[in-house]
Amino acid sequence: MFRFENTEVLYALIIIPVILLVFIINRNLRNSSLKKFGDPRLLSTLNPETSPYKSYIKITLILLAVASVILGIANPQIGTKISEAKREGVDVIIALDISNSMRAEDIKPNRLERAKQMINKLIDKLENDRIGLVAFAGEAFVQLPLTTDYSAAKLFLGFTEPELIPTQGTAIGRAIELASEQFKENDNRRKALIIISDGENHEDDAVSEASRAAEKNFVVYTIGMGTTTGAPVPIYNNGSLTGYLKDRDGNVVITKYDPTMLQQIAAAGKGQFFPTGDSEPELNNILSKVAGLDKKEFETKLFTDYEDRYQYFFGLAFFFLFLELLFSERRNKLITSLKLFETKRT
Repeated sequence: MFRFENTEVLYALIIIPVILLVFIINRNLRNSSLKKFGDPRLLSTLNPETSPYKSYIKITLILLAVASVILGIANPQIGTKISEAKREGVDVIIALDISNSMRAEDIKPNRLERAKQMINKLIDKLENDRIGLVAFAGEAFVQLPLTTDYSAAKLFLGFTEPELIPTQGTAIGRAIELASEQFKENDNRRKALIIISDGENHEDDAVSEASRAAEKNFVVYTIGMGTTTGAPVPIYNNGSLTGYLKDRDGNVVITKYDPTMLQQIAAAGKGQFFPTGDSEPELNNILSKVAGLDKKEFETKLFTDYEDRYQYFFGLAFFFLFLELLFSERRNKLITSLKLFETKRT
């Protein structure tokens, strides 16, 4: 396991491109000034001791030294011991609608991206809880099994796009069923299922599935994405907008989210419906309800001992600075005598 003890120090790496930019500007100003005195080739002949290339080597070594110092202060560490720890938390499965209609832009930047932003914020507020991710459109699949690795959850979430499911539609019922299958039949604890969708369900009886989930001690919460005004469904090809979805008559399809369907699903699942619209639902309200569910004790593996590795980076910094001191901007007479870069004249 690798980590930085002081991750906030890594922001100082922004100084690297700043130093490089200052160097480039300074070189350009210097060259412009020299041009005022004469032809650069003639000036180079008059000052044969100066190398035009070594300044680039020196600035590279300085930048490497600065980067090494910053990384050293951040203190990279390697985990050396794994121990099992017991934690107590709630199991939360998020079912995310990734159908094409979730790309509608009636809320900015679009329904799917807003949903991802919301999930990321929710993950940031979780403590000791396990989270799983189910993605669905015309079909559903487990994107991420239950885990306490919140970094992995965010990583998998970032790759969740409509292209993952070729069968389009909105099979909310199948997503609920798949979430239920993640637990044993005799698991009587109350668990949270958060469904994020525009509610345009065309594939199955989601309300009946929500009722069955409630019988298995799931509490189903729904979050509506979109507005009742709606918006057209954009079509992308290799990341570029190529047009909008049209019906058989050539008319642009307007997708409108269905709050009624989501309200019915939440009611059948003994949970609550949260609309989004132009504003986000109160995440603290959702989390407070989730926190009130039954907690489960489970074992998780953690790295408990870490060894510091900052000394290697400080050593590299001194090494780069030592090399920089050895380099003079004057030409090396031995290399110059070899005339490696001169072209033969005919």
